[in-house]
Amino acid sequence: MSKYNFWFVVGSQDLYGEEVLQTVAVRAAEMAETMSKSLPYPLIYKVTAMSNAQITDIVKEANYDDTCAGIITWCHTFSPSKMWINGLTSLQKPWCHFATQYNEAIPNEEIDMDFMNLNQAAHGDREHGFIGARLRTPRKVIAGYWKRPEVLARIGSWMKAAVGVSVSKSLKVMRFGDNMREVAVTEGDKVEVQAKLGWQVNTWAVGDLVKMMNEVTDAEIDALVAEYAAAYDIATDNTAAIRYQAREEIAMKKMLDANGCKAFSNTFQDLYGMEQLPGLASQHLMAQGYGYGGEGDWKVSAMTAIMKAMGEGGNGASAFMEDYTYHLAEGEEYSLGAHMLEVCPSLAAADFRPRIETHHLGIGMNEKDPARLVFEGKAGPAIVVSLVDMGGRLRLIVQDIECVKPILPMPNLPVARVMWRAMPNLTDGVECWITAGGAHHTVLSYDVTADQMKDWARMMDIEFVHITKDTTLDALEKELFLNDLAWKLK
Repeated sequence: MSKYNFWFVVGSQDLYGEEVLQTVAVRAAEMAETMSKSLPYPLIYKVTAMSNAQITDIVKEANYDDTCAGIITWCHTFSPSKMWINGLTSLQKPWCHFATQYNEAIPNEEIDMDFMNLNQAAHGDREHGFIGARLRTPRKVIAGYWKRPEVLARIGSWMKAAVGVSVSKSLKVMRFGDNMREVAVTEGDKVEVQAKLGWQVNTWAVGDLVKMMNEVTDAEIDALVAEYAAAYDIATDNTAAIRYQAREEIAMKKMLDANGCKAFSNTFQDLYGMEQLPGLASQHLMAQGYGYGGEGDWKVSAMTAIMKAMGEGGNGASAFMEDYTYHLAEGEEYSLGAHMLEVCPSLAAADFRPRIETHHLGIGMNEKDPARLVFEGKAGPAIVVSLVDMGGRLRLIVQDIECVKPILPMPNLPVARVMWRAMPNLTDGVECWITAGGAHHTVLSYDVTADQMKDWARMMDIEFVHITKDTTLDALEKELFLNDLAWKLK
C-alpha cells in the first residue's frame, strides 16, 4: 500500500497579484508536508489552480496516475467555481473537500483588507462547496484546523477508504470452480460489478490448480512448513496433512500472482483431484492480504481483499466470516461466527497463539482430514459487512458489533471462532439484518470502521445500510423503502 499518495490541489484566482499567489503556494506546500507526517499516506502539493485549464489538466493527470488514490482540494482564497466544472465532471478519483484555513486565529493587530483577501477560505470554500453540490459529485467534506489531530484523523480515515477504491478498481478475483449449488446469495451480476466496482471475476479450473500442485517441489514445501512452525503451534502428528496444505497454498499463490489476482474463492463441492479442502492454506494466504470467499462466494472474497487493504498497515484485521449459530440464553445473547476451516488468523486474540490441528471434515469431497488453524477471536468493537446484489443495484450492509472472549471453551469445536454481540441486540439485530437482505457470509473487521465503509460506498456509488445501536426495525424498513424509490430513479 506504500505506493499510494494523495494530491493537494489549492484553489485561487489570478486577481490577487503575484505576491499573494506565491504566499498561497508556499503555505500549501508547507501544509501538505506537515500534514503528511500525521497521515497514513503522503499528501503532495500539486498546484495552485487559477483557471479552468489548470484544473482540468491536473484532474486528467490524477485520473491516469495509478499512484494517486484521490485528491484533496482547499480554497485558500476565493476561487470562482465555474472554472472547476470541467475538471470535476471528468474526475475519476475520490475527492475530499477540506474546509480549513492557514491561520488558526484572527490576528487582532494585523488584520486589514490585505489579510482578508489572502485568508478568505471561509469565502472560497463555500463557493467551492456549492459547485460540488450543484454537480452532485460524490465528495467528502471535512472542516477544521489543519493541525488538529482529530481533523487529521478524519482525513486519514478517508484516505484509507479511498485506497479501498483504488484496490477495488484493479481487483482480480480467481474462482476455483463455481459457487456452491443452489445458493442464492453467492450469485450476482459480474458484468455490473465490473462496470461499477472494477472487479474482474473469472473462473479457473480446479484441474489447473491440481496440475500446479503436482509441480510444487519438496524444498518449497519444507520452506513453507518452517514458516508455519514459526507463526503457529503445531498440535497434530499428521505432518502429511500440513505438507499437503502447504502444497495447495504454494500452487494457489503461484496462480494468483501469475494472473494478478488478489482474491480467490473455492467450494467443497468441487475438489476434483484434490485430497483436502484448502484450510490452513487459505488461512495463511489471507494472513498475507489475499481475500477469500467460501462456497464460491466471490463477492465476499473481493470485499475481504479490499477491507484488508484499507486496514492498519495495508493488511488489517479483516477476514471472511460466517454466522454459524446463536447463544440465546436470556441476558447472554451472542452470535458465534466461524467457518469449516477458513478464518484468517489476523482475528486471533493476542493471548491465543493459533494452533495447527487436523480433524475430519464431514462435508464436501475430502479424501483425507484437512489441517486448519484453530483459535479464539479477540474482544473489541468491530463491524460485519455484506455486499449483496439486489438486482439492478448493489447494497452494502454494515452492522456494528462488540466482539467478546467466547463465553464457552468449546473443546470439541476444531475451528477458529469469534463470538460477538450484535447491535442493537441479537434479536433486533438479526431482524434488521435479514430485512435488509444481509448474507450469511460477511467480512468481519476490527480495523475498518462503518464510516470508512460509508465513504467507500459513496465513492463507488452504491447503496449503504448501517445497523447501529440506535437502529429500530421500523426506521430501517422506512429507510429501505425510500432507498428503493431513490435508486429506481437513479
